[in-house]
Amino acid sequence: MVLKVYADRLSQPSRSVLLFCKVIGIDFEEIQVEVLKNQRFSPEYKAINPMSQVPAIVDGHLKLFESHAILIYLSCSFPGVANNWYPSDVSKRAKIHSVLDWHHSNLHRGSVGLILNTIMAPKGFPSSPQAAKEAEKILMKSLNKLETFWLKDGSFLVGSSKPSIADISLVCDIMQLQLLSDKDFDRILSPYKKVVEWIQDTISATAPHFHEVHGLLFKAQKRIRGQMATQTVSALSKI
Repeated sequence: MVLKVYADRLSQPSRSVLLFCKVIGIDFEEIQVEVLKNQRFSPEYKAINPMSQVPAIVDGHLKLFESHAILIYLSCSFPGVANNWYPSDVSKRAKIHSVLDWHHSNLHRGSVGLILNTIMAPKGFPSSPQAAKEAEKILMKSLNKLETFWLKDGSFLVGSSKPSIADISLVCDIMQLQLLSDKDFDRILSPYKKVVEWIQDTISATAPHFHEVHGLLFKAQKRIRGQMATQTVSALSKI
């Protein structure tokens, strides 16, 4: 049976799994679960992932969720996966695990908090400037750690000369910041030269699949930035 990947391409963890499958050449069926339409709360999807989050996979009798666990499973279960993605060396694997564990408590927490409390607040819930400010502090601190620690010894994370599943996971997360205005995006990322270079290196290493997987995000970016520009013009006209 073909691997089934339940995902929403507006979700950064979903994109990391989809991107990895495409780069490796894993045959899979993508099943869309639209978060903004609350499809993740359907009884059918909760039977696959009781946590009601994306992504999730079904591989034969196995049902698995949490993107990091999925990436590790795919790396170990499918043939033809190059050693750099999830090395056979235990010490190198441990370093990748350390990045992934750090990721969800730091970088992911900051990026998600900033986006959700600025431009993508759930319907019925007002955005929170204070929460956005705190999330940006976490994000900036995380980017500094990427710049000065995780990327200090190589082109990719933990001193590697080639990307791993950790690089895919973290880059897909940072790409969510594309939903911010041009000004805010540049303000946040431009101080971190190594991070910006690493993003471009990871994009190149996963081409042409990277831009295809992020296509929906780029469409959302264009729409949101267009709305921002319209609102700015409207506000200026009232002055």
